Amino acid sequence: MKVLVTGGAGFIASNIVDALVERGDDVVVIDDLSEGRREYVNPKAKFYQMSICAPDIAGVFEKEKPEIVNHHAAHILLRRSVEEPMYDANINILGSINVLVNSVRHGVKKLIYASSGGAIYGEPEYLPADENHPINPVSQYGVSKYCAEHYIDLYARQAELKYAVLRYANVYGPRQNPFGEAGVIAIFARQMMRGERPSIFGPGNKTRDYTHVSDVVAVNLLAMERGENVTCNIGTGIETSDQQIFDAVAEAVGYKQKPNYTPVRPGEIQRICLDCSRAKGEFGWSAKVELKKGIASTVKYFKQKGI
Repeated sequence: MKVLVTGGAGFIASNIVDALVERGDDVVVIDDLSEGRREYVNPKAKFYQMSICAPDIAGVFEKEKPEIVNHHAAHILLRRSVEEPMYDANINILGSINVLVNSVRHGVKKLIYASSGGAIYGEPEYLPADENHPINPVSQYGVSKYCAEHYIDLYARQAELKYAVLRYANVYGPRQNPFGEAGVIAIFARQMMRGERPSIFGPGNKTRDYTHVSDVVAVNLLAMERGENVTCNIGTGIETSDQQIFDAVAEAVGYKQKPNYTPVRPGEIQRICLDCSRAKGEFGWSAKVELKKGIASTVKYFKQKGI
């Protein structure tokens, strides 16, 4: 099967590319390397360095003729989305439309879209939040990710394009960027290994649903074969606080200092975890990696890489 992966040099999608190559698929990667890294692209995948906003991706679709598109390319920085909403919307909305238009035009059979279960629901009315929970994002990033979901559904109804929307919880694991604003496990691990004092925004009681990247890879592979025009949460259904994450990373690193508590950042929700029973029904999937073990293996990876 020929699969085109957008954002395939990034944290999550590069792991997906590796799994696709390993199972024998013909893989094409589009990434502008604004966030991804060239060395993360599997050498057996064909690589095009370009933005999903570029008109030139039409030529990639024409030449490669993918059967499946796995769309992970996105702007993911929440604070920048608040400060520069036009930049965020250009990539996450217009870029996604560019991918969609070319998918329809060139006969793609199915599109897998990485959405955000951690951002689109806003402050939850109930937990765990399922896919029927009201959509009420509190950041421009959340709005842009949900807007693309609407376009995907529209094109599926207007053309012969099937889809699976995967609303991710907070994904962590090998290759996560430890230098940005997102990815608290990677950020804490690097800072602790360098003897620095990590910051927690607020008193440490903000919660998220943390899912290991290997579990996310598994559901992406399943979604290529199962589920037609479905939207599914991808997470564990477990709330984990910032303080719990700090403590777990500190234990894995052997770090003894306390965190630095700083003011809460605007645009962030205070609690979230996801009901993923629909993903189990549609794909036969559920998260397997227990958080403490996942954090320990992630810290081991960073130590091996000298990050």
